[in-house]
Amino acid sequence: MSRIAYFGPRGTFTEQAARLLAAGEELVPVETVRLAMTAVREGEADAACVPIENSVEGVVPATLDALSEASPLVAVAETILPIHFSVLTRPGTAQIRTVASHPHALAQVREWLEANLPGVHTVASSSTSAAAVGVLEGDFDAAVCAPVANEHYHLEVLATEVADVTDAATRFLLVRRPGELPEPTGADRTSVVAAAANRTGTLAELLTELAGRGINLTRLDARPTRSNFGEYRFFIDFEGHVAEPRVLDALTALRRHCRTLRFLGSHPRADGTRNTIEAGFGNDDFVEAAVWADAVRKGDMA
Repeated sequence: MSRIAYFGPRGTFTEQAARLLAAGEELVPVETVRLAMTAVREGEADAACVPIENSVEGVVPATLDALSEASPLVAVAETILPIHFSVLTRPGTAQIRTVASHPHALAQVREWLEANLPGVHTVASSSTSAAAVGVLEGDFDAAVCAPVANEHYHLEVLATEVADVTDAATRFLLVRRPGELPEPTGADRTSVVAAAANRTGTLAELLTELAGRGINLTRLDARPTRSNFGEYRFFIDFEGHVAEPRVLDALTALRRHCRTLRFLGSHPRADGTRNTIEAGFGNDDFVEAAVWADAVRKGDMA
């Protein structure tokens, strides 16, 4: 049985995602995203489940930063969870004055709280589960949590399926130390983090290399390097798999433009969206072009 570290504590959406990505494995909650990845890097866990982006609140900075630092890790799988919350209280609570949760969760139920618990005071906690613990200990009257939280904390459910945006979702990654990657499926995602030269047009050059190979971009984010003011790393997700000639060709080109380029993995997309391949940009086209160029190099023009 593999050990899977996940951003805990118990009872979070990340635990729900870990159950899907590593069914039947030993799940180990840790306090932060960074510690989950550190456990993998130091061999204390075989993989880590971490959130990468939310459809309402955007990317998870802690995950991007942890992926770009220390020794490399690669994503080998992903899942997308619909995000609907439960509001939990202690048995016998007569009046709710305070509601606690992670800031991202509070942001996604703000309208519901205003409509159903007007005047309530919201309190930010380190996680949705930490809020549930706070309710148990009498620090808060209610907590906005993942539905799985009640399996661990046994509070009363005041409301469920709570969300201001009905189709809100979070994407989670399963990351491991570098090694064998999942086989390409035709519906894949490749991720890199690029530290490009700090000069005019650098980002445009990177995107042009992808566009020039007919590769569709699926996500682009920037995070400061935290070494020099104004310098950024670019986190780029795009369609395709490193095993494909067109993607490998693109990665080679990206590397030429970057001070460093870290490969963050190729894996099947959770939504099953097939890779977009335009005429002239298929893998066979790249193979044929390479064969032609090799023949030219050898002087074989027959």
